[in-house]
Amino acid sequence: MNKTELIEQIATRTNLTKADAGRALNAVLDTIVESVANGDDVSLPGFGSFKSAQRAAREGKNPKTGEKLSIAATTVPKFSAGATFKSAVAKN
Repeated sequence: MNKTELIEQIATRTNLTKADAGRALNAVLDTIVESVANGDDVSLPGFGSFKSAQRAAREGKNPKTGEKLSIAATTVPKFSAGATFKSAVAKN
């Protein structure tokens, strides 16, 4: 499912127009991104949680040349699925 299909499902299930459903989805996604970027965790019970995590500096390897290279430490987004989400996926 892509974003357009997700918007169509939201519109169908909520009786919103596709435009309104798209704005609602964008607002939710933007809010999650902004919150996690600011270091806050976002928890949606049953669905999962979004947070930022530190990735340590490490040594990598160029796959073409085999040359070693240094990969800098960085902050990355992390998602952990909730129990309800996990069990729904496991049933299928």
